[in-house]
Amino acid sequence: MKLVANNKKARHDFFIEETYEAGIALTGTEIKSVRMGKVSIKESYAKIERGEVILHGMNINPYEQGNRFNVDPIRPRKLLLHKREIQKLIGYTTQEGLTLVPLRMYIDDRGRAKVELAVARGKKNYDKRHDIAKRDAERRMQQAVRR
Repeated sequence: MKLVANNKKARHDFFIEETYEAGIALTGTEIKSVRMGKVSIKESYAKIERGEVILHGMNINPYEQGNRFNVDPIRPRKLLLHKREIQKLIGYTTQEGLTLVPLRMYIDDRGRAKVELAVARGKKNYDKRHDIAKRDAERRMQQAVRR
């Protein structure tokens, strides 16, 4: 498995409830750019439209040798999930405060691009401060144990 893009900010801004692995429909020049690592998923999110999961805001830079075959870098892209999983996600997203965010994008062992999609609940500022304080306390304890 080759990690292509990671969304560290998602774990900082959201409580992760559940994760799913989804395939992603890409064109030929897009997959070449993905394999080169020219992907950003920082501001991306997923929505369910007409029974399909669509990823919005993901940026795949155009392939340099792609010429006329290149497509819009931030176009919406379809995520490939089983029907049962989509029905489950519809149930989650109808609840107040839950959203779908991609955590990371990678190339699996068979050469296919995959996105790890999370059902997430937004954090408040005091939750973020609490997590930072907890992390600092753990870091200080580890340093004290090493000394």
